Amino acid sequence: MANGRGMDWGSWGGDVLSAEAKAARQAPAPERVEAVRDLVVERHDGWVGAVLGIEAGHVRLEDRRGRARLFPLGRGFLVDGVEVELVVPAARAAAATRTASGSRAVADHRARVALPSRILVEGTHDAELVEQVWGHDLRVEGVVVEPLHGVDDLAGVVAEFAPTAERRLGVLVDHLVPGSKESRIAEAVQRGPHGAHVRVVGHPYIDIWQAVKPSRLGIAGWPDVPRGEDWKQGTLRRLGMPHGDQESVARAWQRIRSRVRDWNDLEPALLARVEELIDFVTTSRH
Repeated sequence: MANGRGMDWGSWGGDVLSAEAKAARQAPAPERVEAVRDLVVERHDGWVGAVLGIEAGHVRLEDRRGRARLFPLGRGFLVDGVEVELVVPAARAAAATRTASGSRAVADHRARVALPSRILVEGTHDAELVEQVWGHDLRVEGVVVEPLHGVDDLAGVVAEFAPTAERRLGVLVDHLVPGSKESRIAEAVQRGPHGAHVRVVGHPYIDIWQAVKPSRLGIAGWPDVPRGEDWKQGTLRRLGMPHGDQESVARAWQRIRSRVRDWNDLEPALLARVEELIDFVTTSRH
């Protein structure tokens, strides 16, 4: 391996015309290697990790302890001890005409001024996942997504927002199944005075985590957590992961989200509902 850091050509010392310097300048360029998922690479600073994905000109690597870091694509990597230049995989470059949600990408598009309409989701994790997969679509349409932090006071939130035909409100609710507390709250809102301009939809999962296909995490299915036990911490405990505090939960969520490449990694029950809300709040524009 190298001496612990990348070569700084700009600060090369001594005689630049020496035989050593000349040989270094004439060294062949390293092999270009596609940063495909699960490829194990080593940085000159000693970081070793498997490729999780490509993000805005950077590669995300995960080490054996589950820690993830972003590094600029290009030189400075080793594969099997050999210097390489990491590049965007050809398949990903060809797919760039599609967004993570599967829609056609709009090139060189500036985000529109935000619509007066809004989409509300239950929590921060919901908002992050929606942004990750539908972010391009939302910016093209000018749709803002905001976390509710629970639906217990949804009726009050709707009344304060005061939706109209030109100012619609879409709401995505977790665990929207017959007989649940969430279903009763949603039904009351839809029957309320603003019901015509509000669309409350939901998925059947206890938490948005479950909308990520378990196969993406290398598990057969999401574990069952008894009612009354914190679902996130109970899930992590059954998966053998740190779970005792909110920091552990936050780290676990980042690992889960890092496994989501695009809409194919999410359950159809979530996909359909988000698409429905985007259509609903943008109807008055089209």
